[in-house]
Amino acid sequence: MTEGRPLGLIVAFSLPLMLGNVFQQLYTVVDTMVVGQALGVGALAALGAADWLNWMVLGTIQGFTQGFSIKMSHEFGAGIYDRLRKTVANSILLAILSSVVLLLISQAAARPVLELLQTPDAIIGDSLTYLRIMFAGIPVVMAYNILAAILRALGDGKTPLYAMVVAALINVALDLIFVLVFHWGIAGAAGATVIAQVCSGIFCLVSILKLPVLAFSRSDFRMEGRLCLHLMKLGLPMAFQNAIISVGGMIVQFVVNGFGVLFIAGFTATNKLYGILEVAATSYGYAMVTYTGQNLGARKIERISKGMHAAILVAVVTSAVIAAAMLLFGKAILGLFVSGNPEEVAETLNIAYHYLAIMSVFLPVLYILHVTRSCLQGMGNTLLPMLSGIAEFIMRTGTAMLLPLFFGAEGIFYAEILAWLGADVILVASYIVQMRKLKRTA
Repeated sequence: MTEGRPLGLIVAFSLPLMLGNVFQQLYTVVDTMVVGQALGVGALAALGAADWLNWMVLGTIQGFTQGFSIKMSHEFGAGIYDRLRKTVANSILLAILSSVVLLLISQAAARPVLELLQTPDAIIGDSLTYLRIMFAGIPVVMAYNILAAILRALGDGKTPLYAMVVAALINVALDLIFVLVFHWGIAGAAGATVIAQVCSGIFCLVSILKLPVLAFSRSDFRMEGRLCLHLMKLGLPMAFQNAIISVGGMIVQFVVNGFGVLFIAGFTATNKLYGILEVAATSYGYAMVTYTGQNLGARKIERISKGMHAAILVAVVTSAVIAAAMLLFGKAILGLFVSGNPEEVAETLNIAYHYLAIMSVFLPVLYILHVTRSCLQGMGNTLLPMLSGIAEFIMRTGTAMLLPLFFGAEGIFYAEILAWLGADVILVASYIVQMRKLKRTA
């Protein structure tokens, strides 16, 4: 990442991540399609009611592991391989400890949070079943994410892709077997996802064990207090950022729950496509963390600026293409999630497509958010991105609570858009300030 044209490097690094993210989205998309088609709009709504709480745990895990990978990329870019091994080993130990804590907290909080969100009685049982099984797999999810983060920090975006391809195919097969053949319902869909994630983690582990640069010694796995503190300073703000965004999402879900099961189902169908909408954005983000981190480690500050300009350009173009595809084909895709009587299906699809169209039009705002936030994180600054997460929370919850009072259900569709805009204001200003500081000290 420290030599060659930034645009080509970023795109080349992002493409396998993009494909990997597409297959990762198959986890939730296939779960939703199978459940929605086989079990109806009630089960689809149950998945939606569990969505943000599930994402909160996943986002916390990803925040920690991405934060840890920042220091890895700095040391890899600087060629300090003995410290790299120590950092990787201590990151793995912190990931194990974090996963145990998250497992205990999430299982204890699942039912109280669903009740606090006033999840309808008709779907709360299925929502809780789904969450119990998904949360039991937290150590597995942590394992995949820390191993994939290590590989990406070292410039390997292909192995996590292959892991996701294998896992997604296993997930699809098991979804069909568990739900359609064994009739295990939502529990079957959740179980299929956890088993598939085990496979993806094993795949990454095998690859890491073959890397000469990570030929660990026993001493590498002795916890080093100062190093662990530094890693947590990087990981905690990113985990908190994702957690606070999720809390905002749960408040939105609380408002959505008040509009009935069909509205929840339509809202859920579009939210399941959210991951596909931002799949390229998160890939460019991962690329920018690694690109920025390695060039900062090599003290090539001007390359960071050039890479940022290239990433913004390709991100905006990509978002426009995805938005056009969703506007043209979105309703047909959403139809794959919904089954039931014709009146229920028609109402659910109208709600879902209207929300999808609004998000698609404003998609470039989301892509700028991901690229800018990731560039700041690659610089080792996770506090300013955390502030952008707080801005998202304020804008998302404020919009969700206030706009429906004036515009009814229509108002809830703009909570996500205004959250993106609020974060962008902070992130773009922060990036400009940070680059000026780096250039002065270069």
